[in-house]
Amino acid sequence: MNVHDHFTRQERRLQCPASGWRRELYIIIFESDTPTGKLFDIGLLIAILVSVAVVSMETVSSVADRYSWYFQALEWSFTILFTAEYLVRLSCVRKPQRYMFSFWGLIDLCSILPTYIFYLAGSHFASVAMVRSIRLLRVFRVLKLLRLMSEADVLYRSIWDSRGKIVVFLFTVVIAVTLSGTLMYQVENFDDHLNNRAPSSSFDSIPQSMYWAIVTMTTVGYGDVVPKTTAGKIISAVLILLGYSLIIVPTGFVTARLSETVHARDRLGNRALADENDDDELKTCQRCGRDDQPSDARYCNQCGEPMPREEE
Repeated sequence: MNVHDHFTRQERRLQCPASGWRRELYIIIFESDTPTGKLFDIGLLIAILVSVAVVSMETVSSVADRYSWYFQALEWSFTILFTAEYLVRLSCVRKPQRYMFSFWGLIDLCSILPTYIFYLAGSHFASVAMVRSIRLLRVFRVLKLLRLMSEADVLYRSIWDSRGKIVVFLFTVVIAVTLSGTLMYQVENFDDHLNNRAPSSSFDSIPQSMYWAIVTMTTVGYGDVVPKTTAGKIISAVLILLGYSLIIVPTGFVTARLSETVHARDRLGNRALADENDDDELKTCQRCGRDDQPSDARYCNQCGEPMPREEE
């Protein structure tokens, strides 16, 4: 089950009213298939974007001090607008309580609560109101980018199916970080250990050295902890090269699994289309062996190999 299907079924369980103004209002607000519904969703999206921009600009002290009153007025205007939208949504569904505790219902509620909470608490507006940005998820329905939601599910499944390899990879990284951090601690404090002195280098503990190893392996390199000895610099160079080589490892097997998942989905789609058209003569590609090619296919939809034509 993908994310979009889950939330679509969740909204269908709200049961659109059978007739009357509530049904018409439901279609406008919850559907984006009609011109009015698209206009409503696009207007709502613009309001969300502007409200997020207002809250963001309010955190800039030079701007907030000069336009404080305008920011508060705009914040209350958007809060009242989103409150009205939330109440209208509750009024046009058959079971308001179910919508109230649904995913989108909770998101709608969370988008208006911060302003009221800060007002009742006597505090100023804060960036917590940025929770409204979550509502931008509706852009997928407004612009009909439903494929993005399904592709996100494919990516999630690919990563989940590769979880065993990912865990092994992470354990390998942890082992490399532990060994290199411990080795760097010993190398950088070798003279201090010989003379029974406290570590005088920036590698004053193994956890600190492991922190350096993580920063170095990920090629971030903050520069707050750097080796001073020649041996330490050699270890640092080796660790950087190791980090570059390890970066491509999870990408490889996740990409391979993603390709398998997409091909499996395409095969199921081709077979379903063949069943729908009563097409029992699926072709098999002689090059890659894919056996779900439609009977009228001229090229393999996986490798591009020309398909054999039927003799007339």
